[in-house]
Amino acid sequence: MSRPRRVAAATAALLAAGVLAGAAAPPAAAGWPGPRGVHPSLRENLVSFYDFDHPVTGDPALERDQGRSGTEIELVNGGAAMRVRDRAYAGSGRALQTRQVEPTVAGNDDWKAGIWSASGVRTLRPFNAVAGTTVMGWFKVEMTSPRPNSHTANPDDLFNAIGLAGVLTGDSDGHGVRALLELIDVNGELRLVALGRRLDGGNSQTFAANEDWRTLLPVGEWVHLTATFDFATGAMALYRNGKPLAGFYTRTDDPWLVSGPGPHVTTATDPRGIKIGGSYPQDTREQNPCDCRMDSLMFLDRVVSARDVEKQYRHMTARGH
Repeated sequence: MSRPRRVAAATAALLAAGVLAGAAAPPAAAGWPGPRGVHPSLRENLVSFYDFDHPVTGDPALERDQGRSGTEIELVNGGAAMRVRDRAYAGSGRALQTRQVEPTVAGNDDWKAGIWSASGVRTLRPFNAVAGTTVMGWFKVEMTSPRPNSHTANPDDLFNAIGLAGVLTGDSDGHGVRALLELIDVNGELRLVALGRRLDGGNSQTFAANEDWRTLLPVGEWVHLTATFDFATGAMALYRNGKPLAGFYTRTDDPWLVSGPGPHVTTATDPRGIKIGGSYPQDTREQNPCDCRMDSLMFLDRVVSARDVEKQYRHMTARGH
């Protein structure tokens, strides 16, 4: 099936499921067991979870959500071929492969994943007016620097970031985010960061890890990463393999405007989607591609504590899981 026809079919399926024009995600039902790869302490707040072992019946270029929201995502450009056999941890199955396809042409052919809707994705409503968000998952990078910028003729011009995974704002063009894990240039040096934005159209804040990103994400090695965003207080945190990372904020002012009277939550709009492995999941532009593999991506509507981050990591890596 051609991409235009495939996208139209995917959109129709999402509409029928209520993702783009239906009810918001329901709260987790009492006693809901949740995916076995998720620690019980996290299941109640698990909005979306993608393990890339659950293609949509009849359309393997769509991945089913194992969280409570049921937000299907598209495996953009590569379709089913983007599911590869690679075990991020004992008990995992397939992983997602993302990559830049043709660095010299702005051809909108990069492999990435996600969902985007100009009217907002209704099933992602838990991130509407929310006080906290967590993004976590397994990542294996296959690159030592950002990829060539396909929008310029200069072969030495590189993108300034490597996109991992995040939730978009309610006014996003496919790039702007509320909560994002990525690698980005900070004062001339690429760093692993959590990047968040509380208000649509407002300023972002970045919390950057001190340690060299190549040490944190060695080429060819699976690493579990977590980023938390406390929109009520302005606090952010990063974790690697269940342990907190030392870091710094790139702004010392109040970009999220949380110094005044609260409560402070994100803008009361439904996110326009999720982006994975690069920006613009609607495939209108190439930006910040990631030659990476990813697995068990989790998006939660609260700030996960340091203790629960470690519990989740140990839950996934325990032998016999």
